[in-house]
Amino acid sequence: MTFPSTPGRFTRRDIRIADLGQPDSLLHTYAWMQLARMADNRILDLFRQGLIKGTVTGGQGNEALIVPLALLADKAVDVVSFSHRGLGGHLVWSGHLGDHLCQYFANSGSPTKAREGNIHHGDPAARSLPMISHLGIMLSNVIGGTDSQRRLGRPAVGFAFFGDGSSSTGDIHESLNLAAVLSVPVVFVIENNQYAYSTPTSEQFVSANLFERARGYGMEGFAMDCSDPAHVLQTLGAAIERARSTGRPLLIEAHTFRLRGHAAYDTCDYMKPGEAEAILAQDPLPKFRAKLAAAGHGTQLDAIDAEVAAFTEATIKASLVLPPASPDGMLEEVFAPPAAPIAWQATPALPQNVTLAQALTLGLRKILTECPESLVLGQDIGAYGGAFKVTEGLVEDFGRPRVLSTPLCESASTGYALGLATNAHRPIEEFQFADFSTDATTQIVLNAATYHFRAGQKCPVVFRFPCGGGLTFGSFHSQELESAFLSFPGLKALYPSNPQDAFNALLAAYEDDNPVILFEHKGLYRRGKHPVKWDPDYRSIWVPAKLRSGDHATIVTYGEMVLLAGEACDYLAGEYEKTFDLFDLRALAPLKLDAIKASLARTGRLVVIHEGRRTHGFGAELVARLTEEHFGSLKAAPLRIAALDLPVPFAPELEAVYRPSKDKIVDAIAAWLG
Repeated sequence: MTFPSTPGRFTRRDIRIADLGQPDSLLHTYAWMQLARMADNRILDLFRQGLIKGTVTGGQGNEALIVPLALLADKAVDVVSFSHRGLGGHLVWSGHLGDHLCQYFANSGSPTKAREGNIHHGDPAARSLPMISHLGIMLSNVIGGTDSQRRLGRPAVGFAFFGDGSSSTGDIHESLNLAAVLSVPVVFVIENNQYAYSTPTSEQFVSANLFERARGYGMEGFAMDCSDPAHVLQTLGAAIERARSTGRPLLIEAHTFRLRGHAAYDTCDYMKPGEAEAILAQDPLPKFRAKLAAAGHGTQLDAIDAEVAAFTEATIKASLVLPPASPDGMLEEVFAPPAAPIAWQATPALPQNVTLAQALTLGLRKILTECPESLVLGQDIGAYGGAFKVTEGLVEDFGRPRVLSTPLCESASTGYALGLATNAHRPIEEFQFADFSTDATTQIVLNAATYHFRAGQKCPVVFRFPCGGGLTFGSFHSQELESAFLSFPGLKALYPSNPQDAFNALLAAYEDDNPVILFEHKGLYRRGKHPVKWDPDYRSIWVPAKLRSGDHATIVTYGEMVLLAGEACDYLAGEYEKTFDLFDLRALAPLKLDAIKASLARTGRLVVIHEGRRTHGFGAELVARLTEEHFGSLKAAPLRIAALDLPVPFAPELEAVYRPSKDKIVDAIAAWLG
C-alpha cells in the first residue's frame, strides 16, 4: 500500500541519554507527542463519523509518559507491550502512521488483517507484543521476551504497562514477583490517571502510593509526575539505564492524565462537578509547547504543527481509500505453517526398557541436549524432579537457567513461557496437574492459541498436562480437560498411550511452531516398561494408530482407555467372536480421521471411548465428525462410553463407578450389539 512519505523528523525514533535536556531532543519529543495527539484526536473524530467500528480509547494526556519512554528505549533489543492508551508508543516503536490508522479502520492495511480490535496490535517481529484485553496478562509475556533476549546475550530491558485499576489483579502480583525472583530487568509502569474506568482510586486502594508495593517484591519503586515531559525524559532515562546495567526490575507509578473518558462512549457523568475541567487544565502538551515557545522555539513549533497536521490528514486520506479486509486465509492461518523437522540425532539407537514417565524424561533430556534454544519450566521441577519425577536429574545436568523451577504462579509462568516462545526460545512448561492449568486458561486459550491468527506470530511452546483419574486423587487432581481446552481454536494436542508414543509425541510437539498440549495420563506413567528408541517416523504421532483389525465395529479411543479398550476387544473376541477395528487417536488436534472414516464406511458401526465426562465430552465431537458424511450407511446408532457427569469423586469405590472400566466397556458394547 502507498502512504505519504514520512517527514524526515519522524524517521528518527530515538533520543540518546547524552542529549537529554538539549533543545533538539525536547523539540523532537514535542513533535512525536503532537503526532500522537493529532492522531488520537482525528481517530475520535472519525469514530464519531462512523468510519471506525468498535470503539476507541484515546491516549490524550498520556503522551508525556509514553512518547519519552518509547524514544529512550532501544528498539533494536528491548521488549514492550503497550496498553490501550499507548498509540504514541506504537508510532515511535515501528511502522508508518498509516499502518496504525488502518488498524482502527479495520481495512486491508491493518497489521492484524483486521482480525483483532483496533487497539490490539503490536509488532512481534520488533518485540512489541500485542496486548489482549485481560488486564495484567501481558506483563509476564514481557518478562519472558526480555529474559529470552538476555539469554541471547543482548542487554535488553522490558517495558510493561498497566493501570491503577489493573494493579489489583492477581496477574500483576504474579508477574512482579516472577521478575524479581528471576532478576529480569523489566520497567513496570503503573499508568495512574486516578480512574479505573469510572471507579476512582479512593475506592480501589487503602494505600495512596502504589509504588510502595515494590518494596514487597524486593525491587526499586518510585512515583513520577508526568506533567513535564522534560522531567519525564530525565527520570526515565536514568531509570532505564539502571535497569539495563543492574539487570533488576523496577516499578514506576506514573501520574498521568486522562483528558477524555475511558473510551469514546464515556460521558464521565460519574465525575464531580468541575473535575473533568480541572484535569483538562493540567494537559502537559500545551504547557510543554508554551515552555518551548518561551525559550525561543516558536517558529520551529509552528513548523512542526503544520507538518504534523498535513502528514496526518494525507495519511488518513490514503488509509481510508484502501479496500476492505479480505477473509482469505483465515482458516489456514489459525496455525503457523508446518515447521521443518529438527535434525535430531538418532538416539537412543538401541531400545531402552522404560516406563512412560521415563520415556518423557528421555525425550526431555534429548531436547535439552540437542536444542540450545530449549528450556523446561514448572513448579518443583528442579532438585525435586517434578510431582511425578519426570524431570528428575535434569537440573543437575543442564543447570537452573535451562531447568527452571518457578514460583507458584501458573498464569505468570505461562505468560513468561509465551514471551520466550515469541522471541527465540522453545519452552516446555510442566503443570503439576492438568487441573492447575485452569489458572492459566487466559494465557493458553486466548493469548497463545490466537497469536498466529491475530499477529502472524509463531508461538512454539509445549504444555505438559498430567491428567486423568483412577489414582484416588479427587476432583482437583484428576481432570480430563481436552474438551474444554480444544474448544478454543489455535491449540494442538497429543495424547500418547505408551512409552514410545510419549517419546515421539514430545519431539513432535517440541518442533511444532504452535502451542501444543501434551496430555499425559498419570495412570500410565508407571504402567509397566516397554522398549523405546529413536524412531525416524516420530511425526506419525499426528495420525491415529490402528491397533486391531475386525469387522463388527470401529472403536476409537485415546490415553489410558486404549489399554482398557484393547482388553475389552480381546474379551469380546474370545467370548463372543466379535472383532473390531481399534484406533488409538493419539492426536486430538488437529484431527486427522481419514483412516477411521474408511474403517467406519466398512464396518458401519462406531464406538467412541474416553475418560472425560459424557456430556459436552470430546466423544461428541468425534461422533459428529465421523458420522456426518456416512450417517445414512450406519448399521446402528453410535455408542459413546465415558465417565459420569459428576465431579471426580475421591474414594476408590466411588471413582470406580465414575470412570469407564474394562467390564463397563464390555457390557456396553455387548448390549449395543445385541
